[in-house]
Amino acid sequence: MAAAARALNAKIRSNKYLDYFCSTHFWGPASNFGIPIAAVADMTKDPEIISGRMTAALSCYSAVFMRYALAVSPRNYLLFGCHFINCASQLTQGYRYMQYWNFGGRDAALKAKEAAGKIAEKTVGK
Repeated sequence: MAAAARALNAKIRSNKYLDYFCSTHFWGPASNFGIPIAAVADMTKDPEIISGRMTAALSCYSAVFMRYALAVSPRNYLLFGCHFINCASQLTQGYRYMQYWNFGGRDAALKAKEAAGKIAEKTVGK
């Protein structure tokens, strides 16, 4: 059984594409892509649910690992791309958070909701 496992490993390692596909250089970033996918999906949600601290932490985390992806040998461009997308989407979420909570976005949303409620009352009352 051990000989069969060694033969299979040698067969995989002899093909550079299979070797890459079976390595942590591929599966690490591939499994990590859930974070940027979730961040991109969250861009359509209400900014009231954004956590400012978590957004800042994920932005810093991705910036550090973008640097790490280029510092390792061989360079891991898939990991770099994963963290680049995550960093960009987290910075966008951070902008949405700041706009909503610090720069009047919440007040504007409340006024718009109030105005929509008044219009709905007028149309229902007719």
